[in-house]
Amino acid sequence: MSETYSLAGVSAPLLRLISRVALGLALFASTPAYSAAAQPETVDPALRRALMTAVKDSATFSNRFEAEVWLLDMSTRLERLMPDVGRRMALLKTVHAEASRAGLDPQVVLSLIQVESAFQRFAVSSAGAIGLMQIMPFWIDEIGRPDDNLFDMRTNLRYGCTILAFYLDKENGDLTRALARYNGSLGEYWYPSRVASALQARWYAR
Repeated sequence: MSETYSLAGVSAPLLRLISRVALGLALFASTPAYSAAAQPETVDPALRRALMTAVKDSATFSNRFEAEVWLLDMSTRLERLMPDVGRRMALLKTVHAEASRAGLDPQVVLSLIQVESAFQRFAVSSAGAIGLMQIMPFWIDEIGRPDDNLFDMRTNLRYGCTILAFYLDKENGDLTRALARYNGSLGEYWYPSRVASALQARWYAR
């Protein structure tokens, strides 16, 4: 039996995401997966600058008690997908830190990771996208950091969260369009629908 979670306390952008992508849920089975953080025809200079700044920055939990409550809750939800408790807690702490640094909801980031890589750190797509958030390797050259390792958990999450946050700002808080930009499928709903489905099924607060 699948778990269900209450929508009480869910932010307006997340509710809009769920409602706007509902029509696209029927496309799940028939739509092919594309590369996440896809390479645009031309790279926005502002996004390049955001990534350059992000890879030099760091963040930690702002409230230890709230973080521990969140970690316990999310660890329980992630256990089926990642049985090893050490790896699970390390990932969750890093997701929380990197999502918070970028101004993103950590549970949206977890949903995106579930869709992109099923929490497989060393996943590589047929298009060459790498790691947890399936980052295309062109980004490391684009911002002049050829030694960055996209299989490194924190590096991958920092790139992915920075890119998603940039697109969310570009789309004036429209998470549906930001997710589609991240995936390279702007104007379509199938990818945001997958993320919304994961969010609603596994990562919403009880």
